[in-house]
Amino acid sequence: MNKQELIRKISEDTNLTQKQASAALDSMLDAIMDAVKNHEKVQLVGFGTFEAKQRNARIGRNPKTKEPVEIPASVAPVFKAGKVFKDAVK
Repeated sequence: MNKQELIRKISEDTNLTQKQASAALDSMLDAIMDAVKNHEKVQLVGFGTFEAKQRNARIGRNPKTKEPVEIPASVAPVFKAGKVFKDAVK
C-alpha cells in the first residue's frame, strides 16, 4: 500500500474527502517526525513507538579490502511495533 492508497482508505473509513484525509495524514506524519527529530518518544499504544536512538562510533571493515573503517556516531529513527500490531501480523 502506498501513500495515495492509504489516503483513499482513510477517506472511505472516515467519510472525509481525500483532500482532508491527506491533510490529516500529513499532519500526523509531520508531528511524529518533529517529535523524533527533537529526541522525543512517540508512543501509540497498541501500534508502536517511534524514537531516535544514538549509535556509537565504531570500527567496521571494508568488505572488498578488509581494511578497518571508522564509522562515525549517528542518530537514527527507530520504530518498535506494539503487542497488538505484532499479534495482528501473526
